[in-house]
Order: sequence, then C-alpha cells, then structure tokens
Amino acid sequence: MKALVIGGAGFVGGYLVSELNTCGWEVHGTALEGETLAEGYIGHTLNILDRDSIRPLIDEIMPDVIFHLAAQSSVSLSWKKPQLTAEINVIGTINLLEALRESEKQDIRLILIGSGEEYGFIRPEACPLTEDEPLHPGNVYAATKACQGMLGDIYAKAYKMDIISVRAFNHSGPRQLPMFVISDFCKQIAEIEKGERSPEICVGNLSAQRDFTDVRDIVRAYRLLAEKGAGGKTYNVGRGSAVTIQYILDTALSLAMLPIEVKHDMSRMRASDIPVIEPDVSRIYEDTGWKAEISVEQTIADTLGYWRNELK
Repeated sequence: MKALVIGGAGFVGGYLVSELNTCGWEVHGTALEGETLAEGYIGHTLNILDRDSIRPLIDEIMPDVIFHLAAQSSVSLSWKKPQLTAEINVIGTINLLEALRESEKQDIRLILIGSGEEYGFIRPEACPLTEDEPLHPGNVYAATKACQGMLGDIYAKAYKMDIISVRAFNHSGPRQLPMFVISDFCKQIAEIEKGERSPEICVGNLSAQRDFTDVRDIVRAYRLLAEKGAGGKTYNVGRGSAVTIQYILDTALSLAMLPIEVKHDMSRMRASDIPVIEPDVSRIYEDTGWKAEISVEQTIADTLGYWRNELK
C-alpha cells in the first residue's frame, strides 16, 4: 500500500508514519517550506492553500490512500485567528477535494480527519454520541471541521469518490505541543521540577469532561480505517469514556516529584466550553476491530517523561 500524508510534519503525522512503516506501507508526506518531516517519509513540500500544486503531486505519487492531517487544530487559537482557521481547514480541504476529483488515479481513498468537537452543544442524554447525532459546533475550530466533513460527504456522493470521514476525539502523547491540556500540565510540572518556575501550575476549566485517547492508538485506528473502513461512512475515534480535566490534573500531579499549588488562570478559559463530550465507538469496532489499548494514566506518564527529557 502507498500512502500520502498531507500535513505530515505535525504531531500526529510523526506517529502515523511510524505506524504505516511498521505495517509495510510506502509512505509519502508533505510539509510546509521550512518544516521537517519525521524519519520514514518520502518528503514533499506542499501548502494546501496553493491549489495548483496539489494535483501534480497526487499524479506523481499515485497513492492508494491519502490521510488529510493538514489543519489548524487548536480550539483556543481558532478563537484568536478564525480567518486563518477557516482558510486552512475549509479552503484547504476544498483544494484537496478538487485536486483528487481531477486526478488521473480515480480509486484513491481519502481519510478526512475531523474532530469530536463538531458535535458541540449536545443534549446531556445524547452521550455517548453516535455518528448520527446532529452537529451543533460550539467554537470556530469545530465549525470548520464540521464543514470539512460535509464537503467530504457532498463530494463522495456527487462524484462517487472513496472518502471516509473521521471524528477524532482528544488525543495526546509525547511530543504534543503544550497548547493542549495533557502536554500543558506535564510541561509545567517538568519546568517546576527543574526549578524554571515557581511551584504553581496554571489551569483553566477543570470541570469539563472529555474523551482522551493516546495518539499511538489513534494512528492505528486511521490505518485500520484505510484498510477496512467503509467508503462514505463517518467514524468516531476515541476511547468511549470521558474523564474530567480535574482527573487529568490530579493524575499528572500525583507523578510530580514535589508539592505543586494549583492556580486558576482566567486567560485559559475558553469563550465557550461544552460540559461533556463522549463518543460511541461501536461503529469503528464493528468494522475494523479497533479499540483503545493505552490507558490515560500511561499517556500522562509518558508525556511527563518526554518533557522531563526535553528540559534536561
């Protein structure tokens, strides 16, 4: 199998190339000018906002599967830069869909990576969320990802394209940027342990409940969907059980080497936050046999270990 990973220089891309290489795939990856791809890719430079450069690359590589990872994926940044978020997540996706539609190879499978945030303001009784639950995005990032999924569905039906949409819930692990909660807490703890900051950890809303899955499990799900998923379907990808941010914090603090005080920081509060997001993941299990295997506690421990090594 031959894969093209659009946006391969990001956090998930590094893990996906490792997963695919381990399973014997030939893996091509794209990065922006100046970005570095992880070892294991056949590298290409690409900006998905440059529409005319996408199709020649697809026709050159002739992949069996394209994984679309290029995105502005931070909820907090989407509030600060909504136009940038829309350009990358919506216009970039349209550019890719058009290039794929016009490509010389017409049997390419496209895996569109969306987000559990798309469900948005949900009824409490709706959890766990099935893929048929109506979408009510509650932030700019979620709205752009919902639009991406709708565009994929339109192209799949109108042009008979082989497209699978994924709604991936929160995923974390070593090497993730500290704008995401597990990595944020772990980096702060590692900095405190090293004496680079006072023994206080800054937090936002701790009552929100989210489904957290290790990135190594997530990329295994993406590979299995590429191999066994049904074209035209949407799949939730997540653990299937939510925990509070307070639990994430308490678990991380339990691994700290010294006492740490918790300080609430209003700047870390989102303009809109949804109390509970938890998926039903029976569809992906039924079609591929996938389920999460790495515990939340292990993900936190591994991420803290990563930051301790980075700050040596």
